[in-house]
Parts: sequence; structure tokens; C-alpha cells
Amino acid sequence: MTRRTVALLAAAMALVLLGIFVAVSVPLGPDGALPLDTITLPPGFTIDLYAENVTGARSMTLSPNGTLFAGSRGPGNVYAIPDRDGDGRGDEVIVIATGLDSPNGVAFRNGSLYVAEIGRILRYDDIEADLRNPPEPAVVSEAFPDDQLHGWKFIAFGPDGKLYVPVGAPCNVCNPDDERFATIHRMNPDGTDLEVYARGIRNTVGFDWHPETGELWFTDNGRDWLGEDIPPDELNRAPEAGMHFGFPYCHGSSIPDPEFGVGQSCTNFTPPEQELGPHVAALGMRFYTGEQFPEEYYNRIFIAEHGSWNRVEPIGYRVTMVTLENGTPASYEVFAEGWLQGRDAWGRPVDVQVAKDGSLLVSDDKANAVYRITYSGVTSPSG
Repeated sequence: MTRRTVALLAAAMALVLLGIFVAVSVPLGPDGALPLDTITLPPGFTIDLYAENVTGARSMTLSPNGTLFAGSRGPGNVYAIPDRDGDGRGDEVIVIATGLDSPNGVAFRNGSLYVAEIGRILRYDDIEADLRNPPEPAVVSEAFPDDQLHGWKFIAFGPDGKLYVPVGAPCNVCNPDDERFATIHRMNPDGTDLEVYARGIRNTVGFDWHPETGELWFTDNGRDWLGEDIPPDELNRAPEAGMHFGFPYCHGSSIPDPEFGVGQSCTNFTPPEQELGPHVAALGMRFYTGEQFPEEYYNRIFIAEHGSWNRVEPIGYRVTMVTLENGTPASYEVFAEGWLQGRDAWGRPVDVQVAKDGSLLVSDDKANAVYRITYSGVTSPSG
């Protein structure tokens, strides 16, 4: 069989197994509401619903006007969720595009919404002029592979004004001949000057830039079938172009791949800044830049961990937080959890987004919802 055939078979099996695991129905409360009372947060924080019926809600972006846009995978939809009255709640969910090829990634720039399909980037100009009647999209770039496995993309504009677009490895672990795979690319907003920014990245579905240094940080999903507890997922930092982060030769800081790591040294590659939990499926991440949370939360990294699909003891299904000291991770801890109850998960966090009012929005592609985490400082008498 060809490499492409093997990759397609692996993708199909992964999706089948994933479907089996996540098929558990969402246990609604007696009033039909999601069981948000199962979510635990630090004292003073509260979680509630920002928007529901956002089928397969994935990556998010905010316009300066406060419209939240969200992509999806299986549904093929892109959503707009306006907050016209500024009350911190979505007014309605508007489907602005349908039938797309896993339009996971969305980014906003100068009135235009950019949407990432598997093999191309689209742009919807002046999108907020009429959300119910969006324009036909312009094709920005069709330069990306059409492989489905790890083909869905998170996209975002960097401080340099360029659009950053990842291309995941088309496999669990392999060394593809096509050098576009296992990378993060960047290009001008019109699709020109496409180049590889970083290599050796198995599958990143979330990145952000440090608010002060402008350095790129990104999550990366570790390979499967090495064991329950290895390798870790990763939080990486790429302050400059041309860095290599180890895949497929090395995983985590020091775990050589049993096949591709022969004759390689992990010291030849850039190690992660922080090793995350094994198989937690770390996806969206953002630096907290709002003013609503306590001051010590500023510049902390929030990470949506989608949750393991093939681990005997499930892990993830939560939002974690990495605190930096002098630009280096000093702690990695749970911020919000409770979507996983025993061995069943009723929700799966995908992305995080800092809202205009400083609250933290969290998308969930299993419960088809977007949540809003706020801080009031009010705690129970017991603390």
C-alpha cells in the first residue's frame, strides 16, 4: 500500500475509535440545561453558557466589534455569534457558511474573516455588513495538502501581520517526503510569500504570541501507541523562524522514537518549554490579556485540553493553565475541570478566547456550546 493509503486507513480507524468513545450522550439537567454545576474552578470564578447549539464548535476569533466567530470540523459550518447589547452573552448563532471541508480555523483582520479548510484558506470580506447574507469567499491560497488526518487547521495573524497556518503530519508517526507536513507556515494576508516558519511539529491546533515579547508559543499533540504515560503533549516556544521541534525523531524533551529516532539525539532539536499531560490532546491556547481576572493571571497561558481518545484511563477534558516566571514556565495546573465524569465525558474543550470584557470563552465541540468564565471575587462562606 502507498503511504497515502496507509494514512487514510489510519485516519478512518482513528475517527471510528474516536466516534465510539465520544458517542456518550450529553447528560442534560432536569430543565434541559448542560450540567455546568459539575465544573470546578478556583474560588471567585464562575462558568455559564455564552452560546448553545453551536454544532461542533471549534476554534474561535473575535472581531473588534465583539462578534465571535467559530469554526467546526464534521458539520462543515462556520458560525457568527454577535453580542450586540454588550451583556457578555451571545445574542444568536448565525451559520454564515456550510458544506466546507473541516473549516476548523478562523481569523479576523481588517473587516475580513479568514477560514481554513483542509487544503485552502478562504476570505470573507466585510463579513459583518450582513451576517445573514455573507459574500462569496475569495480563495486566498490552495497551497496546502488535502490529507484529512491532522489536516484541520488553527490559524491566526501574528504581530508581523502575517497569517500563520499549520500543516499536521498525515499519520500517527512518519517522515513524509512532502516537506509541507509537520510544520507551521506563514504568509501575507493575500496568500503571497508562503514559507515554512517552524518544523518538526506533529499537530498543533493552537498558538498565540506573548503580549510583551511577541514570541510565538504553540501546543503540539504527541504521537500515539508508545504507552499510557508517554509521550507528553507539548507547549513550545518559537521566537524565530527555522527551528525544529523534533517530530518524528524525538518526543517531549528526551524520548527518541523507536523507529525514526535511531541514530538521532534529542539534543539536536528544540525541547518543549513545558511538557503537558500524556495524550491530553492540548488544542487551543491563549495568553490572558484581560483585566477582569486578578492581576496575577495576566500573561498566564490557558490551554484547552480536548481529552484522550485511546487511553485506558481518560485524561484531559479540561482547561489548564501555565504560569510564567521570567519568560519560563513555572507551573502547569488545572484551571477548570469536570467535563470528564468517571470514564464518560459530557464535553470536550477545544479553544479558549479572551473576550473584550476580560472573561474567558471556551468552545466545546461535543456539547455544541461556548462557555463564559468570569471572575467576581465572590466566594462561598467556606472559601
